[in-house]
This record gives sequence, structure tokens and C-alpha cells, in this order.
Amino acid sequence: MTLSTLILALGLVLIFEGLVFVLAPRRIEDILRMLAAMPVETRRLIGFLALVLGALLVSLSRLVGGG
Repeated sequence: MTLSTLILALGLVLIFEGLVFVLAPRRIEDILRMLAAMPVETRRLIGFLALVLGALLVSLSRLVGGG
């Protein structure tokens, strides 16, 4: 992985995270309340599944891109 790829990935994450705040700022409050009501283990599972899905997508992009 090159430095430019890492910078690109970080930039894309910030763009998508920023879009939520721009397009649905009030919805974030609802989501935070929902998350606060969830058990810690459920939040941990959601985080783990997001991590696995992200790793799979990165691997897939490397396969498709030939890198």
C-alpha cells in the first residue's frame, strides 16, 4: 500500500462522514440516542462487522484493481 492510497482512503472516509453531517444533522442525534440505548456488546458486534466488511471491500478492490 502506498502513501497516496492511504491518503486517498482517509479522504474518502472523511467525505462520507462529512456528508452525513451536511445532509442529515438532525438524524445524527437520533442515531446517537439509538446507539446509547444499545448494549455495549451489540455496538461492539456492529463495529466488528463494519471492520470485517471494510477489510473485505479493501481486499476486493485490490483484486479488481490488480494491485
